[in-house]
Amino acid sequence: MSEETATFPTDPEAPGRTESNRRVVVGVDGSPSSKKALRWALRQAALIHGGVDAVMSWQYPRSYGSLGWTPPAGDYDPAAVAEQVLKDSLAEVAGPTPAVPVRAHVVHNTAADALLGYAVDAEVLVVGSRGHGGFVGAVLGSVAQHCTQHAPCPVVVVRGPGAS
Repeated sequence: MSEETATFPTDPEAPGRTESNRRVVVGVDGSPSSKKALRWALRQAALIHGGVDAVMSWQYPRSYGSLGWTPPAGDYDPAAVAEQVLKDSLAEVAGPTPAVPVRAHVVHNTAADALLGYAVDAEVLVVGSRGHGGFVGAVLGSVAQHCTQHAPCPVVVVRGPGAS
């Protein structure tokens, strides 16, 4: 799995825009909320006869007491961890033969920036209401909030399991 770049016409009615290149972008981080968002994205893509771009981002963790971003010592590889989390989430939710085309993207960037980049020309951007991290009990996570405010397409925020 590697980062890939696709070009899509910007106008849904533009020549060359077909059902085969309609796409739903979904953020995946392995959390229950993101898996529920992935399920929603797969159903929506089937309804519009399109595909799914599943996006997982990663960054080097901030070292405790550090003044900046530093690569961790040892064998820890955040890109490989992100790739595995995305692969496992897709296997769990979509299964071995998804009903729609699914493209997996692992991106070195913040989650919000990665999603907004892939959302250009998408039919819809789908995010879970809460991912990993942040403040427990918050209704909307920082990534979901940022995406709803800045996305170039409609955004669907899917509440996680047990959300009231």
